[in-house]
Amino acid sequence: MRKKRILFVPVLVLVLFYFLFLFKDGIVTDFAGIGVELPFGERIVVPDGFSEVDANVNGVADPMDIVMAARTEVDQRTKYKSAYYDGGYPPEDEGVCTDVVWRGLMGSDISLKELMDEDIALNPELYPRVEGNPDPNIDFRRVPNQYVFFERYAESLTTDVIPGDVANLAEWQPGDIVLYLDGFHHVGIVSDKRARDGTPYLIHNTYPFAAEIKLTSISTPIAGHYRWKYDDFLQEG
Repeated sequence: MRKKRILFVPVLVLVLFYFLFLFKDGIVTDFAGIGVELPFGERIVVPDGFSEVDANVNGVADPMDIVMAARTEVDQRTKYKSAYYDGGYPPEDEGVCTDVVWRGLMGSDISLKELMDEDIALNPELYPRVEGNPDPNIDFRRVPNQYVFFERYAESLTTDVIPGDVANLAEWQPGDIVLYLDGFHHVGIVSDKRARDGTPYLIHNTYPFAAEIKLTSISTPIAGHYRWKYDDFLQEG
């Protein structure tokens, strides 16, 4: 019996180590806001390549405005709550994954709701969750609808993520939008934070609250990787 107890302890330690640091690329500690990195492997330095456009003239590049606005969701641990709201916008302390996106874009004075409502009104047949009957209170908060909009108006980029590959990782920049459809409708915003292997983090909201996790923690295939056309927005503004 004593021998079994002695063996049980290291096994338990290994299980806890795996669960905390290796399970889904450290998603547990990331959700807890600890963000522990294991000191293994070479640290990969990925050059910044995001737009320097500052359309709202606040002294901060628009992509970083988007990241900082989205990170507010993480800092305040916005509660995940799926509901219908008159007027469309949920209270500041609750929301779903799509709310991270429009709130992030709003940080750069980009009103995703207004833009999507306009396009849906003109092209309702293109949006799968509209079914020919536009509802501005919810349409802009549907993942498949955001997918259609970004496919139409944002720059589409690679959906491959290759840890350690600088050329590939440089295609993932702060403020980019990542969207999933295959069995898991989800969306989030690429952070300016990177893991040791160069993998970017994703700012998103899923139960129980908003968090910042490694992009590779989500095993669902990426359906779309988008970048706002900042120069076009500047010209329109």
